[in-house]
Amino acid sequence: MISYRQPGTVLTDHSFSVPLDHADPSGERIELFAREVVASSQADADLPWLVYLEGGPGFGARRFVGQQAWLGRALQEFRVLLVDQRGTGRSTPANRQMLPLRGGPREQAAYLAHFRADAIVRDCETIRPRLTGGAPWTVLGQSFGGFCAVHYLSAAPEGLRTVLITGGLPSLHARVEDVYRAAFVRIERKNAAHYARYPQDIERAARIAAHLAEHETVLPSGYRLTPEAFQSLGIVLGSGDGSHRLHYLLENAFLRTPQGPALSDAFLEAVHAELSYAGHPLYAVLHEAIYAQGVHPTAWGAERVRAEFPRFDATASLAGNGPVLFSGESIHPWHFDCDPALRPLRETAGLLADRTDWPALYDTDRLAANEVPVAAAIYHDDMYVDTEHALATARSIKGLRTWVTDEYEHDGLRASGPRVLDRLLALARDDR
Repeated sequence: MISYRQPGTVLTDHSFSVPLDHADPSGERIELFAREVVASSQADADLPWLVYLEGGPGFGARRFVGQQAWLGRALQEFRVLLVDQRGTGRSTPANRQMLPLRGGPREQAAYLAHFRADAIVRDCETIRPRLTGGAPWTVLGQSFGGFCAVHYLSAAPEGLRTVLITGGLPSLHARVEDVYRAAFVRIERKNAAHYARYPQDIERAARIAAHLAEHETVLPSGYRLTPEAFQSLGIVLGSGDGSHRLHYLLENAFLRTPQGPALSDAFLEAVHAELSYAGHPLYAVLHEAIYAQGVHPTAWGAERVRAEFPRFDATASLAGNGPVLFSGESIHPWHFDCDPALRPLRETAGLLADRTDWPALYDTDRLAANEVPVAAAIYHDDMYVDTEHALATARSIKGLRTWVTDEYEHDGLRASGPRVLDRLLALARDDR
């Protein structure tokens, strides 16, 4: 362990060895990294633990400096553990560089099948006794971290003191098609709101998409920017400032060159920063697998459902059938053609999409008998997690208290400073 200081905090880095497959504890092991944070004034105090599960899949825990965002509120009463979920951050990586060590696509897919919420929760339960001496801890789950928290309530409630969820109540039963049929409707609403706020972006987006349809555009990284890839910039529309960020990105797309109008290097660099999966490839590879349960393959569900929403067809839009619509949190086969960080993993992702033996993630009987205090923030028109699905799940978990709000988007925990966490703690303690 290594300890060091930042303004107002003491940090300690932990590395743990955990089984790749918790059903085979004597088999292969991987490394799990977690960072402990405590307020400097309470560094030696006996504090309860709060473990933070980041959204994703595929993102390591936030790298805070001092007591930023919600962390300052948590440090008033907790010792916080920021976990790099398996395959992310400083935990044993899973990406195009490392996965070939496993073998070919079939071996890689078998390996990555151990990287869902069930394994993440087993990891937490493996390290909890080492840190807390066996005492239960509080879990704060953001987005996919909330999916993990609901599985935690299903699989190991004895390890939980309290559960706090922000934008992360999953459907307990929906198949991937149900998830995306609801999602494309929400995404279209986000497009309508964006174009109502910035009507000048209708022409700008169409001009960019038309240019990409006529000119093969390959970024210096090797990323192929197609009209469909450009549309996937809509992923930003689910955050509180996303519409504004998208607007500013579009406004300086073109410049005049001796060869005629061209997309500027600055625009292309900004687009690459938004679209590249080099830093979080598991988000793409495992994205639909987080919804999979039982014998039904995901089978590229978002791609199949997108065909039911012809308004998202850029070619039709450019032919005069409405504005170019941006897509949102969905992964498609063409992502694995466009992004050089994903191309080597195309066949691996396809094998995961074909898989028909995914374990169940949620125990509805156990959730109905839940005794752990649970509070969840449900964002009223969350682009990433369907509100109706979330409310149905909330009704299925005994004692869960909800806060439904349109004050924030999906990133409310980050954007609100201490407010969202403070409200959830009060709800869980029945103080409101």
